[in-house]
Amino acid sequence: MDGTAGLRADYAALHRTVVSLTEGEDDVVALMATVVCELHHADDRFDWTGFYRVVAPGLLKIGPYQGGHGCLVIPFERGVCGACARTGEVQLVPDVDAFPGHIACASSTRSEIVLPVRDATGALIAVLDIDSDRPDAFDKTDAAELTRLLEDVFAR
Repeated sequence: MDGTAGLRADYAALHRTVVSLTEGEDDVVALMATVVCELHHADDRFDWTGFYRVVAPGLLKIGPYQGGHGCLVIPFERGVCGACARTGEVQLVPDVDAFPGHIACASSTRSEIVLPVRDATGALIAVLDIDSDRPDAFDKTDAAELTRLLEDVFAR
């Protein structure tokens, strides 16, 4: 990890804030917008933070996000987001240039983490994509904490 990193997410506090803000809300877009806003501003590593929603079999479309423009449509067969949607597994990518088929929505992206988002029935409803302009910005702790947060917001 980069030793010069500034603000790093306090996952315990972030979790409490997001759960409190989203309590009683069942509109998925409202939930996504709130989660992405809180996440994006909680950590200096997060250069682009957003959701890609499952809108048809094998197809993701951009949802609420913070940062520069994102790709509008991503098929499950392409890129890191597609790999996450296709496999249902967290994608932890320390170097996007080494990821076969990476879609460069922003030239500044150096590393990425993408997590599946499931509803209460276990159905995949989206993926959460967080890009960093730093190489090797994310680790297993990020994956575990973000997974727990997504479960508590979307699968309740």
